[in-house]
Amino acid sequence: MGMNALARELKRGSTELLILALLEERDCHGYELAQQIDARSRGEISFHAASLYPTLYRMEGKDLIEGRWVEKPGQRRRRYYRLTKAGTRMLASQRSVWDTFFGALDRVARIRPA
Repeated sequence: MGMNALARELKRGSTELLILALLEERDCHGYELAQQIDARSRGEISFHAASLYPTLYRMEGKDLIEGRWVEKPGQRRRRYYRLTKAGTRMLASQRSVWDTFFGALDRVARIRPA
């Protein structure tokens, strides 16, 4: 597997975790989520906002997040997402899985998470 393929797989495997973690802090719309991921990862992880929407819709269908339409004067209508109780439980579970995985990587390959 080449480096680009590995990076794509890691990104794909962490998308839900990233979204849940940001929504744990506050409600956001899709474009804002994409901006936050890019900014916090210092550009190492980025998504086009449009590519996040299928994941957001799927997560909403699994009751991990809840969306609501918000209209503000002078702005277009946006769908804001918030974490549900099921999403909070899933976030805790995913954090545990990633923590265990990073620990194993460190033990085998001396790769420490940031």
